[in-house]
Amino acid sequence: MGEYRPGPPQLRPGRALAHTTGASGLGSPHRSDSRPPQTPRGARPPDPFGRPGTTPPVPGRPTFLFLLGLPALLFALITWQVVADGPLVRADERVSRALIHPDRLAELLADLGNVQVALPVLAVALVYVALRSRRAGTDRWWLPPTAAALLMALVPALIIPLKDLTARPGTPLVPPGTGYFPSGHTATAAVAYGSAALLLLPWLRSAAARRAGGITSAALVLAVSFGLIRRGYHWPLDVVASWCLGGVLLSSLWLFLRRRTTT
Repeated sequence: MGEYRPGPPQLRPGRALAHTTGASGLGSPHRSDSRPPQTPRGARPPDPFGRPGTTPPVPGRPTFLFLLGLPALLFALITWQVVADGPLVRADERVSRALIHPDRLAELLADLGNVQVALPVLAVALVYVALRSRRAGTDRWWLPPTAAALLMALVPALIIPLKDLTARPGTPLVPPGTGYFPSGHTATAAVAYGSAALLLLPWLRSAAARRAGGITSAALVLAVSFGLIRRGYHWPLDVVASWCLGGVLLSSLWLFLRRRTTT
């Protein structure tokens, strides 16, 4: 008579393990011919610690805080300095006097931030991406173009109250008045050209084309910024603040598009 032992049965040497027919050794999940399992489940890495159910790569909290928190913090700092007429504003005025040199080129570059120029570029990108996505049978193909259009509509809704709140006067080369902070032309260019690039990047075939698209978008924004400062339409801090605001908006769009493609 064998001993009675409470609890689950214990494995003994030499006994076959259930569901391991042909195993190379006791309890081994591998095949007898040493080949890996046919399904990839055995090689699938576990979910990241503390974030069950996510499929890498998903932007984590550090990425989220860096992309959104840093430009938002810089924007708040610059706005505080402008409202309080702090030392950063006085340094900004000195830099502006050194950089101002009105010419025809600066005016043409500044005009790239006009609504009449930037919005048609974005509209063409929206229509192109919508048509390509619909023809490809993409689920909710209309969502990315709609998100970019709403983001563009959000620019004046943010810029106009900020201009009224700060009431910063312009440079000596513009008519007397207030409402020059932040730069509406820079924010328009950043969101319009940046959103167009973010929408088009997934549809560009090669890495070189995607790189060229990103560089072109950044170059257009920098050209507008240079033209505005060089022509004397805006102080440098007006432009930098709009970079920060545009960075927050574009990062939000990028995170939205990235999460949509990984879910």
